[in-house]
Amino acid sequence: MQVDLPEKRYYNIGEVAKAFDVNTSLIRFWEKEFDILKPKKNAKGNRKFTPEDIKNLQLIFHLVKERGFTLDGAKIHLKEDKKKTLDNFEIIGKLEAIKAELIKLKNQM
Repeated sequence: MQVDLPEKRYYNIGEVAKAFDVNTSLIRFWEKEFDILKPKKNAKGNRKFTPEDIKNLQLIFHLVKERGFTLDGAKIHLKEDKKKTLDNFEIIGKLEAIKAELIKLKNQM
């Protein structure tokens, strides 16, 4: 899944939820459930997600929403093969971006 977010240091929870097309409550829930999500919080308690947090959210979204893992299954999968899973996910993302670009070029012809 490609997430359309501008290049920034921090994203607020509303921007993140809109990019993933989910409710902010789901993002907060995943934050509690998955140890790899650790957004920074300001003095008011507002969450600020880094680009690394966005990558982790993409991975969680992929496992839970696209591949149909249960939350426990996704947690186990991340703990056992986190490096391999991240590498595979990054490769898939790059291939999807290439595919989208090729389709765009094809449509322009």
